[in-house]
Amino acid sequence: MTTKLGQQTYQLDAPPRIIGYGSTGGSKEYEGPLGPYLDHTSPDDTFGAKCWEQSETVMQTLALTSAVERAGIAKEALDLMLAGDLLNQCTGSGFAARGAGVPYLGLYGACSTMGESLSLASLLLSGGCGRYAAALTSSHFCSAERQYRTPLEYGCQRPPTAQWTATASGAVVLDGKGTHGPAVTHVTIGGVVDKGICDPANMGAAMAPAAYDTLKTHFTDTGRTPEDYDLILTGDLGQLGWEILREFFASDGMPLCRYNDCGLILFDRTRQDVHSGASGCGCSAAVLTAWLLPGLNAGRWNRVLFCPTGALLSPTLTLQGESIPGICHAVVLERRGA
Repeated sequence: MTTKLGQQTYQLDAPPRIIGYGSTGGSKEYEGPLGPYLDHTSPDDTFGAKCWEQSETVMQTLALTSAVERAGIAKEALDLMLAGDLLNQCTGSGFAARGAGVPYLGLYGACSTMGESLSLASLLLSGGCGRYAAALTSSHFCSAERQYRTPLEYGCQRPPTAQWTATASGAVVLDGKGTHGPAVTHVTIGGVVDKGICDPANMGAAMAPAAYDTLKTHFTDTGRTPEDYDLILTGDLGQLGWEILREFFASDGMPLCRYNDCGLILFDRTRQDVHSGASGCGCSAAVLTAWLLPGLNAGRWNRVLFCPTGALLSPTLTLQGESIPGICHAVVLERRGA
């Protein structure tokens, strides 16, 4: 059951609960602030696979297995699996679904995919399309560099605005009839926003306008303000995009209080060479499953606005001079009593 608020926001009147979550991360992620909280890590970033692309399938499989175990259900009980990644044809997710044997919906939202999969899974369960659903995604630094920029062996220098694609994965299991765990109470589906940024090494600037558009729409549709949330968490704008978004809202006379970005949480920018911060589908997913959801369960926050962002670029079109559209989806997570 859902109620539409305004043009883009849905209030889930019987909100699904997140009853399980799991995370994986590579060696750089393990060395970061969230390293101790990741369920699975790999010292060589391969996770035992023979190529980077296959590593993503292993990462998603490990994250999903941990999420299902925490949920206390069998994997076969899942009615739906919604997943995507940054690879062509979303092969990391498709092959993970092949191994899971669960009805599968493949998604592509670039780095916003965790927000997209979580939103759609919640809406489907709220509409009566099953009892349990899994939402997950992944990214890998090496596969992303090979696909979107230049192979690692080329040794290309990265500008200060560049972000480091996370080698990480995150999965959640939702219960459409659950009574415990963080509740998904609202979903704001974002629109595509393009302000003409053409530099693939400056994705924070490309995505920040989309985050601004979605957040403004969410506040308008719900009648809420930033003060109504214990935490507003975008991802993954990095340092530059985080600053741009704050300036946008400050100019509106609506400063973002208690605001952070997944791209600034996953790594320690003073110790790790990640330039503007983290990016990739796995960044928001890992921060959600290794930090945000445990914090909600522990009572650190009661109401969080989780807003993953994505740069919908094509390597081919970028080389042809096309700009980089952005997207952002917002999900309200609330801690409620059993």
